Amino acid sequence: LRSIEEHGFHLNHVAIIDPATSPRREEYVKTLFELRQRKGMTLQDADAELRDPTVFGALMVHLDEADALVAGVSQHYPETLRPALQIVGKDESISRVAGVHLVLVNNKTYFFADTTVNIDPTAEELADIAICSADVAREFNVEPRVAMISFSNFGSVRHPSAEKVRRATELVKQLRPDLMIDGEMQADTAVTPEMIDEMYPFSSLERGANVLVFPDLQSANVSFKLLQRLGGAEAIGPILMGIRKPVHMLQLGSEVKDIVYMTALAVVDAQMKDLEPAPEDVDSPAPVLR
Repeated sequence: LRSIEEHGFHLNHVAIIDPATSPRREEYVKTLFELRQRKGMTLQDADAELRDPTVFGALMVHLDEADALVAGVSQHYPETLRPALQIVGKDESISRVAGVHLVLVNNKTYFFADTTVNIDPTAEELADIAICSADVAREFNVEPRVAMISFSNFGSVRHPSAEKVRRATELVKQLRPDLMIDGEMQADTAVTPEMIDEMYPFSSLERGANVLVFPDLQSANVSFKLLQRLGGAEAIGPILMGIRKPVHMLQLGSEVKDIVYMTALAVVDAQMKDLEPAPEDVDSPAPVLR
């Protein structure tokens, strides 16, 4: 708080909460223990865990005392994701959570998935990721055109990895016939509609893809980071998909603009999920973790 004031800012309408001295600490310790007592956690463990602001923030969201959580600037991604999964939990309608980056390049908007969570998803998990990514695009008022990325173009290479992507594409078409999706296809094919029209006129993908679903985390993560650093793209995210309530993770060492972007995304996500404050809390200051 002192540092904020030294920079000339005043947070008159924001409550800054220190997990170590919060009057709700005892209740939060009890709640965490109840959630994790059959996962090997003791009451003493719960008390120690509450010193982590990410754990404290996840409990605030779990108890509907905060609308959203943004965390991770000083932690490795798995260390931030773990409390979110253990405390807030994933949406039961999907098989697992996933991460998507919004990438702005050459005045165009793309969504890259899964860039942060699933190392080697199965075909079924890949289908879930594709559906969630398309739904995220729609939340941004972007009509999704989904490409399932591979090193193969429509059967040009026979390999288990390409077969997995092809199977995932078929699953999405069965589950969500409303989505424009095709694959497996190479990345340059996916974003070059002229190539699709000339070489693959049978494809249902029109005007090039704006949602790119990669076969594994390695290819997705490498692709967006190279595009960001060498291609001058603006990458916003990762947007955590499939979590039960609005929780969004920053990358370790994120810049100020990344924090601002992610906070704005978290606010939109909370609004989309209709997380309105309880009537008795309408006039209370918005909580911020220190």
